[in-house]
Amino acid sequence: MRQFTPEEQLELNKMMCGEPYDASDNTLLLDILQETQEMCRDYNNIRPSDYDEKTALIKRILGKTGENLKIVQPFFCDYGFNIEVGEDFFANTGMVILDEAKVTFGNNVFIGPNCSFYTPCHPLDAESRKAGKQWSLPITVGNNVWLGGNVTVCPGVSIGDGSVIGAGSVVTNNIPSGVLAAGNPCKVIKKL
Repeated sequence: MRQFTPEEQLELNKMMCGEPYDASDNTLLLDILQETQEMCRDYNNIRPSDYDEKTALIKRILGKTGENLKIVQPFFCDYGFNIEVGEDFFANTGMVILDEAKVTFGNNVFIGPNCSFYTPCHPLDAESRKAGKQWSLPITVGNNVWLGGNVTVCPGVSIGDGSVIGAGSVVTNNIPSGVLAAGNPCKVIKKL
C-alpha cells in the first residue's frame, strides 16, 4: 500500500472520518486519485487470460484482499486503499467504487454486473457544492451477500450477512442479515 506524507494523511483522515473537506482544489488528493486512475486503466487493459498479472495488480490497487478474488474488467475506483475484500470475492463487469470512505466486503461476496458503491456525500446547498465541499460515509457488505446486477449502494449503508439484494435496487438504508431486499428505494421483501 502507498505511504502518505503527513499533509496527505491529514487530508485523508478528514476525508475518511466523515469530516468536510475540499475535494475539488486539493492537489494532494487529486494526485492520489490520478495515480489510482492510472492503475485502474492498466488493470482494465490486461488481457483477461492473464489471470496472475490481473490478480497481482488488483491486490496492489485495493487496501486489503483475501487470497481468492476475481474482479471482471472493467473496474473503477477512486482511491483503492480504502477498499477491503474478504476471501472468495467475485465482482462481475463494470463495478464502480467511489471509496472516499472505507468500503468493506466480507467473505463469499458475489457482485453482479454494473454495481456501484458510493461513499461521497455532497451538500444540498448549491453554493457549497460549487465550492467543492463534501464528506464521506463508509459502506459495509457482510459475509455471504449477493447483489444482483445494476445495484447502487449509497453512502453510510451496511448490508447484513447472508442477504440478497435484487437487481436494479438502490440501497439507501441499512439492510439486516438474512433477507431478500429489492427496489428503489431498496426494502426488505422477506426473510431467507
